[in-house]
Amino acid sequence: MNLAKLLGEVNFPANRDTWRTLAEKTLGRASIEDTLVSHSVDGIRIDPVHERAANAPLEHRKRPQAPWLVVQRIDDPDPVRANRQALDDVSQGATGLSLVFEGAPNSFGYGLPAAPETLDAVFAGVPLADTHVRMDAHPASRAVADWFVAYVTKRRADPAKLSLSFGIDPAAIFAGTGRLSMTIEALQASMPQSLAHFFALGVPGVLLEADGRVYHNAGATEAEELGAMLASAASHLRLFEDARQALVYAAPHIGFAVSVDQDQFMSMAKIRALRKLWARLIEVCSIPSCPATIHAETSWRMIAANDPETNILRSTIACFAAAAGGADSIAVIPHTIAHGLPDGFARRIARNTQLVSAGEAHLDFVADPASGSGSIEALTEALCERAWDAFRTIEREGGILRSLTAGKLQQRIVTSRDQRLGLYRDGRQHIVGTTIYPPGSERPVETLKADKRPQPVDGAVFCERLESVRIDELLGAGS
Repeated sequence: MNLAKLLGEVNFPANRDTWRTLAEKTLGRASIEDTLVSHSVDGIRIDPVHERAANAPLEHRKRPQAPWLVVQRIDDPDPVRANRQALDDVSQGATGLSLVFEGAPNSFGYGLPAAPETLDAVFAGVPLADTHVRMDAHPASRAVADWFVAYVTKRRADPAKLSLSFGIDPAAIFAGTGRLSMTIEALQASMPQSLAHFFALGVPGVLLEADGRVYHNAGATEAEELGAMLASAASHLRLFEDARQALVYAAPHIGFAVSVDQDQFMSMAKIRALRKLWARLIEVCSIPSCPATIHAETSWRMIAANDPETNILRSTIACFAAAAGGADSIAVIPHTIAHGLPDGFARRIARNTQLVSAGEAHLDFVADPASGSGSIEALTEALCERAWDAFRTIEREGGILRSLTAGKLQQRIVTSRDQRLGLYRDGRQHIVGTTIYPPGSERPVETLKADKRPQPVDGAVFCERLESVRIDELLGAGS
């Protein structure tokens, strides 16, 4: 029989009711609700099928006509060796470098020495005009910003032609280290002067960043991470206002850093929701439209020590989600970091994960691949609602710094972490190579020789520290 004729005789209308009828027939006595419907840790209902979302707006990168920035972490405690890594990265396709200093919540035990001469060593021979440079939030963030401006002046580079992100986020530093070098009142009083100083220098790019990675890596849900980031962004806007800087000019200097993991659709929705939440926040503040600048980094908490090659698979999915979700820059954590400071091979794999995604898979070709997808749009909207509620809760507690001081945000995140761990312990979620299909024996993993960097011990204000912990460690399967 002719196939086209056969298909023409089978005329099933493509809608939800027809799908439900066929699904119920296939499942028999089992119900769709019990077998095909799931819920996220935030309680978001995830249906097995959605109808296409009509007239959905695009949630694309800030510059959709340009590819995302391929960022490599520079976190080697040896500045000379870090310089060799940076030169290799940019010569082999990386378009951005993220300087991770010691004591940063996202340094995972390593990091560059926090000293002015570090910049001279690390940037030797690096083409600054062609390389995006970001600083990872850490206790000396404001000092490093001054050091970098002095370094750029010494190199006689035009600051206006550089692509920069200073990544200053007092809340992320407070949460990740458990301490601030000054009181909250002193911080709020000093920041306006610092901001006015940088505005006078005409330094472009992101100055303040709402960094959600520290919350994610400590166990936060997607909505809790987004809510904390939104609270940090609101705090930043207040600082600009106190500095008497017009918010319409200040908003472009606020950026975001978010974690992405192996939950592809949720990670895509998280980035898209962040853009919508930022648009809503500045609308409430009567600020004209200003697209969010979003940096995505693959999740530390999903890294496993056992069978480390499986980390490559998880990072690839996370990188895909970040690119398809519309991140402006992406950094992939090397797959061997649970065993020590990654060597050149692990760094190359991390870099090539992005280069292949862009150069061969052409993930940057479509502005917003998820637009109109019923499932992604539903996840995006649900995340927006729950994240906005999380943001309002933090605001009622006096803002992000006050909430952290009282330990309220930390308590909610620890509760969510324990709930997620229960899913792994009950077998409802898995880590390949750790909770399922563990290898019979482990191959040796090569890393660079490097000493762990100490956490800062001084501070004027203290809070319960949110420690970045891998899931496999919490399950007792880590190294």
